[in-house]
This record gives sequence, C-alpha cells and structure tokens, in this order.
Amino acid sequence: MLTTKLLLRGALAALCAATLVAPALAQGSYPAKTVRIINNFPPGGPSDIIARSIAAELQKTLKQSFIVDNKPGASGNIGADVVAKSEPDGYTLLIGIDTAFTVNPHIYKSLAFKPADFRPVMVMASSGLLVGVHPKTGIKTLADLIAAGQKKNINFASAGSGSPGHLAVEMMKEDTGMKITQIPYKGNSPAVNAVLSGEVDGGVLATPGMLPFVKAGKIGALAVTSRRRSALAPDIPTVAEAGHKNLEQEVLYVAMAPAATPDAVVRTLQKAFADALAQPDVKQRLVDLDLFHEGLTGAAASQRIAELSQRYERVIRATGMHVE
Repeated sequence: MLTTKLLLRGALAALCAATLVAPALAQGSYPAKTVRIINNFPPGGPSDIIARSIAAELQKTLKQSFIVDNKPGASGNIGADVVAKSEPDGYTLLIGIDTAFTVNPHIYKSLAFKPADFRPVMVMASSGLLVGVHPKTGIKTLADLIAAGQKKNINFASAGSGSPGHLAVEMMKEDTGMKITQIPYKGNSPAVNAVLSGEVDGGVLATPGMLPFVKAGKIGALAVTSRRRSALAPDIPTVAEAGHKNLEQEVLYVAMAPAATPDAVVRTLQKAFADALAQPDVKQRLVDLDLFHEGLTGAAASQRIAELSQRYERVIRATGMHVE
C-alpha cells in the first residue's frame, strides 16, 4: 500500500515537473516552426525590402523559415491588427515603420489595437525625408521656402494623409507660420511625379525617390529632415543646419512582437536581428534606401517610439489632423 502511494506521489511530481518544464523547453527551442513576418505596407517599398532582407538573414541564423506576408491598408493598421491579435509566441512579428504606433492612434477616431498591444523587438533603422521644390518656384533654400509661404499659400505633396510627409508639412505650418497646404497622393511615387510635373510647388518625400530628379536638375533640394546628412546626398543640408531644428523628423523602421511574447524569445530575436543588420549586404541595402542603422532594443527602443508619439500627438492636436 505504502509503495503504491509513493508511486502515485512520484507520478504526480513528475507530471507537475513536466508541466512546468514544457514551456521552458518550447521557449528554449525557439523557433521550432515557420515564423511569419507581417509587413503592413505594399510589396516593393522600403519597409518591405528591409523585411525581406532581414527575413533571409534570420533564416540563416536561426535555421528556420521566416516568411514575409504583406498586409497593407489603412495606413498600416490592417497588418498591425493581425499581429496584435496573434498568439504571443514569437511566430508572428511585424516589420514596418513607426506610424502605426506614433501617428495612427492620434489621427484615427478608433483603432482595433492599441500601442500597448505590442513590445519592440528592435528599432532597426531610421530615415529622414527630403524637402524638394519644382524649379518654377524660384525657391533655392529652406529660408526662401518659409519666406514665400509666409506671403502666399504653397501646395506641398505627401505620400498620403497621415504619412510622415503629411506630418512634416503640418510641422512646418505650426513652427513657421507658413501658409502651406498638404496635397495627399497614393504613395511616394505619384507624389514625386506631382512635384516633377509642377502640379504642386514641392513635397516632403522619401529621398531615394526624389534624388534622381534632383541630380537631373528637375527638382530643387532644400534640406533633409534627418539629424544627419544623407549618405546618398551629402551636399544637401539638414533642416537643423538650415536654422530650423524643430523641423527635424525621422521615420523609424521597427520590428514588433505581441506584448506578452516571452522575454527569452525576444532576446533570441534581438540577437538574430543585430546579426542580420551587421551583414555587409544588409548594411549596403540600408545605405541604398537612405536609412541610418539604429539597433535600439528594450527601454531605449520604447523611449524612442514614445518620444516620437508624444511629439506627433502635440502637432496633431494643434492642427486638428484626423482620418475617418
């Protein structure tokens, strides 16, 4: 009888131990199956290119399949919502830009997710925008632009309502008192074409899309909004160098996981992401896309995103921006 009781106790103890150890083993063996990376913008854009470059390196490092699944729409909200509602196990991640967390919560009346539904894996990179004008305007410098806009209305293209370029235009308006109207287009390319044709006076847009026309003399480059000069166009001053540090603006390229993703999984991903960003071909791709390496994790990543969100919230409230 005593032997039977001891056996039962031993079996129960083993069962409890197995129950406790199983999750640890599952985390320790991560990834044990295919990982899905959601990119919340269309194929071919900078965040999609970065997502695919990183996925290829993660696959080599972690010896598991990493697939990129584009879920564009609603300024990135559709893809972000997919990740927010996924299991917090490290098998569904988001790679995109910061706006789903820093802009959209302030300009959409309702969202299906909250920024608190996510935790940063890494702020991988950042980029500025280029302030460019059509030559017919006669504007040569950022100071010329501000002076002209204080006298008459200026039309400036953006890549869409709620886009970084839209925010940049509103920041110009708030900081300098310019009469400047944002004209939204469906993406960076049509916005660049509008500047090129003279349909608008200028635009605040992604540098790689503008630069070929700047070099051809068909668009005048006034400044970049990043803290550092562009590696692709080192002769173009920053907005701070042009005397308007308040107009600094950078887009963050982020990797995010559901908020409850285990620390051990996130640490594994952070190391793999850091290794991926250190590869020569990935580093060159960042340069080609006019991106600066950041590599921020943990509290530093959360703080950078939070600071940007707070800044945008102030501008959005001041200007009354909203998207239905």
